[in-house]
Amino acid sequence: MKNKYESRYAASPTEVKTFDTEKLRSEFLIENIMTVDKLNLVYSHYDRYIVGGVVPLTKSIELESIDQLKASYFLERRELGIINIGGKGIVTVNGQAYELDHKEALYVGQGNEKVVFSSVDSANPAMYYINSTPAHKAYPIKKIGINDVEVVELGAPETANARTLRKYIVNSVVDVCQLQMGMTSLKPGSVWNTMPAHVHDRRMEVYFYFEIPENQAVCHFMGQPQETRHIWMNNNQAVISPPWSIHSGSGTSNYSFIWGMAGENLDYGDMDFCNITDLR
Repeated sequence: MKNKYESRYAASPTEVKTFDTEKLRSEFLIENIMTVDKLNLVYSHYDRYIVGGVVPLTKSIELESIDQLKASYFLERRELGIINIGGKGIVTVNGQAYELDHKEALYVGQGNEKVVFSSVDSANPAMYYINSTPAHKAYPIKKIGINDVEVVELGAPETANARTLRKYIVNSVVDVCQLQMGMTSLKPGSVWNTMPAHVHDRRMEVYFYFEIPENQAVCHFMGQPQETRHIWMNNNQAVISPPWSIHSGSGTSNYSFIWGMAGENLDYGDMDFCNITDLR
């Protein structure tokens, strides 16, 4: 079975100012990522970024090339980041098996022809969230366990943004071409992420929100600092953030999200901050 995918074209800030709610959601929100036994992919024209997910329940799922790539296999000219947010799973790359437990990650470099996703226990299946970017060089495969990540504590309870940021796929942890991925978890009582907000015109970003409790939601803010918009999001959904846009959210409860970036550089701290009182 071929991967299911769709293509999203880039939109300028001038266009986005005119979008109503439905149009804004159709351009930037990715609603159905974690589907059973089917790999769903979205190809964004912002930095040629690919976002996807799969829950292998009754069978193993292979990562196959899509027409958009014009490649004989998916990673012919790409690199791949995988984070498992479900039960224990196995990712097999060219016949080599890598076991990924809950919240463990795998980096797969350019040139690896066959990637297969499977679960260890169908009663508690793996849930693989993947990001992929173009690559110019082949770097080694590397598993990133929960103890291998860089941990940063941010925010404070007083500003409702106390959170733990974990850097998984960054150049200080693993050799990469341009892909960066990590995870941020809000502490109980905190709801704001990435505040003060920022933009980074050198790269785009994608947020994948998960661990949102039942009947709760996250309001994701985007747009230019002086022309913001919002998108209401549910559990296990992603949102594309253009280089010109802020990317911040506030939930009706605490939650977690996976961030992924690609673009001009690998400097995680390359951000243009916006004063909270200047946002419009």
